[in-house]
Amino acid sequence: MSRLTTEFWIGAYLAQLRTEGIPAYLPHRGDPQAGAVLVKLAFMNGKASLFTRHYGPDGHLVWHAEPENRPEPEIDDAIRRRLGYDRDLWVVEIEDPGGRHLLDRPGLED
Repeated sequence: MSRLTTEFWIGAYLAQLRTEGIPAYLPHRGDPQAGAVLVKLAFMNGKASLFTRHYGPDGHLVWHAEPENRPEPEIDDAIRRRLGYDRDLWVVEIEDPGGRHLLDRPGLED
């Protein structure tokens, strides 16, 4: 089974967010083929969470919030640090007071 390119996955993810009326944008574009993805979820109250993908115990990719519900400047600093050593990284920023991110939907783990 071939994997989707990161650019294709990002496009599909942003389309799903738009369909649900969830504002999102790309503050940083990474490698179109295989860049890693960070998803920042801003709650619009000064707090945010940062989602990354990891392999779960079953060998499948799963999304995990780390750190979660922290002051937004801390999340921004964490993203800047990661970009300092990984310029191929994609960053998606979501702004939703309700905390919707859709990463728990089937099909978004890969």
